[in-house]
Amino acid sequence: DQGLTYSSPIVGLRQLFDLHTNMRPCKAYPGNPLNLRDDIDLVVFRENTEDLYAGVEWHPIPDSVRQALRVHPKMKRFDAVSNDDMAISLRVVTRNGCRRILRSAFEHARKYGYKTVTVVEKANVIRETSGLMIREARAMAAEYPGIELWETNIDAMCMWLVKNPQDYGVLVATNLFGDIISDLAAQLVGGLGFASAGNIGDHYAVFEPTHGSAPKYAGMNKVNPIATIQAARLMLD
Repeated sequence: DQGLTYSSPIVGLRQLFDLHTNMRPCKAYPGNPLNLRDDIDLVVFRENTEDLYAGVEWHPIPDSVRQALRVHPKMKRFDAVSNDDMAISLRVVTRNGCRRILRSAFEHARKYGYKTVTVVEKANVIRETSGLMIREARAMAAEYPGIELWETNIDAMCMWLVKNPQDYGVLVATNLFGDIISDLAAQLVGGLGFASAGNIGDHYAVFEPTHGSAPKYAGMNKVNPIATIQAARLMLD
């Protein structure tokens, strides 16, 4: 347990076994009436162990943390807020974490013939953490001639995925932003009932339908099994 709490059991597994790469294909299958378009073929690569999901949070704020944060000039505007009236979540992004997920994305694009890798962040606002991801993506792109690197902000990406999903191939993002765009991309091809995922590390992997279990449908004989079948297919691949 190590004193940590997780939003779901799979989050704990990802961190415990260092399943650093979350891969979620979102492909439109012909004949599915729920497809936004029939020519969608996306793969989302989401860093799986860092970012806000690392669970480094405080409420109320310990005095030691408060004093450490006061070295940053932008904390001054919160001086009048008490420790009890403030909560802080720490976004932790490491160079190694960025490189691992970017490498997975570029290698997949090269192996399967995708022409673009789109890094999805918010570097115009979250300049240091998203900025690290962007800088590492630019450096790595030089190793993959023939694959174009695109850079987008998470908010704009959500709009463009609805507007022009056919324009994108491999998307790569840090943990939270990858979570957001992968659910959005799943809905483009019918919803979470069509979405499978691989959580892949150097020594272990866990494959799952991204919706998790579906207890509200128990005994109703109406659950869509495609995501589960596709998760097994990903495991065999």
